[in-house]
Order: sequence, then structure tokens, then C-alpha cells
Amino acid sequence: MSESPKTSRCPKCGDELEPHASAGGLCPKCLLQMGLPGGEGPEMIVTGAVEPEPPPAPEELAPFFPQHEIVELIGRGGMGAVYKARQKGLDRMVAIKVLPEGASKDPSFAERFAREGRALAKLNHANIVGIFDSGDAGGLFYFVMEFVDGTNLRQLIRAKSVRPKEALGIVAQVCDALQYAHEEGVVHRDIKPENILVDRRGRVKIADFGLAKLLGGTQPDVTLTRSQQTMGTPHYMAPEQWERPAEVDHRADIYALGVVFYELLTGELPLGRFPLPSQKLQVDVRVDEVVLKTLAKEPQLRYQTASAIKTDVAELAARPEAPPPKKRGCLGGFFYRIRFALDPSIDARKQFFGMPLSSNWIPPGVVAFLWLAVFFASESEFLWFAAILGTILVIRKTK
Repeated sequence: MSESPKTSRCPKCGDELEPHASAGGLCPKCLLQMGLPGGEGPEMIVTGAVEPEPPPAPEELAPFFPQHEIVELIGRGGMGAVYKARQKGLDRMVAIKVLPEGASKDPSFAERFAREGRALAKLNHANIVGIFDSGDAGGLFYFVMEFVDGTNLRQLIRAKSVRPKEALGIVAQVCDALQYAHEEGVVHRDIKPENILVDRRGRVKIADFGLAKLLGGTQPDVTLTRSQQTMGTPHYMAPEQWERPAEVDHRADIYALGVVFYELLTGELPLGRFPLPSQKLQVDVRVDEVVLKTLAKEPQLRYQTASAIKTDVAELAARPEAPPPKKRGCLGGFFYRIRFALDPSIDARKQFFGMPLSSNWIPPGVVAFLWLAVFFASESEFLWFAAILGTILVIRKTK
């Protein structure tokens, strides 16, 4: 008889987990509650650098969608408003995205909308929000989409409850979606936490594929230079989206994913000379390498495919989590710190003054150099003082 597989359980509530259903370790219920204020339901997210115009009320839209019962407005931003609706004929919940009214003022928009809508409807992947229909209702262009009952990464980041293990699982699923879309010739151009959703079964889904390109010439918050049609959300845009918008390819999505990954881990954006993730929390320093490679300024220095990111992320996720540090007491902790700094045989990637070390022999080598100097010039009180102070600094700054 074959042995039944070991049951996985949520580390937070103890419920049994479905295989491959979790975004990174927690059960969907706990994952969802992390991003929902009070665990009651998703809050409406307002996105975009410019405050959008008030969207139509559900009752105003009802005459244009007789086959649907408009339930409520659930999100709005520079790329339109999203409504929860019930499709009467099939008795299922859907999301209706109504694009900004300004889009219809562009004479060429209708043709572009029809062309892009057909391309986006062909994207059929478990980690991409599906499009069921599109059209023009009373001058309002719209998409009827899969309704994702859950939360988005912005809410999870605000909750500050995503552990590194969950972040790795989420990024792996985003990579699956991006790899599929890129192979189909579709670049998202606006990957950000608001566009990455997690449903009640823990599945990650990317929304708004192609909308940045479709609305690039019509919206002030995504079109920063109208003549060049720069498309994206500023903090998540790759350098080439600012400098060479006509040359943007799928590697811009990889850069944006790096920003999202860093934000998931640290709760902050990687702005300026940002600290590495391992300097902010207890993670494998190889996570730093993945983040830095996705955030490389030059596209050719980044990961070239999303699948390559997933390979490295999956390898990191497969590593067992480091056990919590032992309680050694005051005296035990003091001697352990000395041993950690000066014993090169300890199997750990050390940092010296915040910089990753290529060799664990560097800290004891610095200490040995200081005391050799004292030995050869033993009458110098200054060298004695420098050796003592230097040894203390080496022990304190080796982590």
C-alpha cells in the first residue's frame, strides 16, 4: 500500500491546507483576514497619482447593463471604476470595469479598444483575471471580468503580516502569470500591489493586463509625457519607461515585480540607496541577490524571463526556515557574539559593517592584524587602545 501524503496545516489557525492552494503557507482564510480591516470585506481602493473623477453610481449604470445586477462599487482609479455585479443569466458574480469617460473622446480609441480587448480575452491562465466580454454602453467602454473574491497586495502590505515565506509563494505565482503573458506577446506595463489579487482559496491573480497601454494616451496619472505616451505608475516604472518609452519590453514588468517583491518583504519602496531586505528582517541573503537583479537599471542586467525568477524563488522557498535564535542569557549571548565574529568555521553568510562578506576569515583577519601590530610595537599605548577598540568594533559589527 502506498503511504498517504502528510497533511499540511496552516501555522496560524491549524486548519488543513489544500495542496497548492496557499499563496505561501497560510490557509486562504488567514491570508485573506491579513488584508481585510476587521476581516469583514475588501475596502475600496483608490489608485492613481491624480484624484479620479467620481465614477457613476451603480443605479446610473443599471440601464446600460440589463443582463447584470450592479451590486456595488468596489474600486476606482485613473484606469476606471470597478463594480461588483451579478450576471443574471448564469447566476454568477462578475466584475465590470468601466473605463474613464475621457477615453471615448479620442477618435481612435474605439478601434484600439476592440483590438486590445480581443487580445486580452485570449489570455487564459489560472493566475490572470479572465475577461468575459467587452463593449461600449452609452459611451462608456467596459470589460466584464472574473470577480475575485479576496484582497489585493496593497492591503496585505498595509497589514504588515506577510512573512518572507508567503512573499516567496506570492512572487512565484506572479511569475507564472507573467511568463505566460510574455510568451503570448503581452506586456502588463503597470505591475503594482493594487493589480495583484489573492482570492479566498489563496490563488494569486493579476488584473488590468494591457490597460496601461490602452489608456496610455488618455489618462494624466499614467501618461506623464503625453507626446511619448509614458505608461505606468511612477514608483513601479522601470528606468526605460521614463527614458525610452518606445523601447519598453517585458523586462519592464520584471523590474516592477522587483519593486513589489521588496515592498512585500519590507513594507517600503526601494527608493534611493535603499537597505537590502536582509538588513531589514531575518531572510537568506540570497533573497537580496534576487531583488537586486530584478531591480537592475539596465534591462540586460535584469532577469530576462519571469520563469528564471521563479526558479530562484522556488529554490529559496524550498529551504527550511531558520529556527528562532536560542535564548542564551546575557553571558552566553556575549560569548556567542565573540565566537560568531571570530570563528570562520560557522556556516553562515556574515556581514561586516552591513556589507556581505566574501569570506568568513575577514573579521578574524582584521583582529589578528591589529594585535600583530601591538606585538611588534608593544611600547605604543595608542596601538593597545586601537587594538582593543578595533576588536570590540569587529565583534559588534559582524552579523
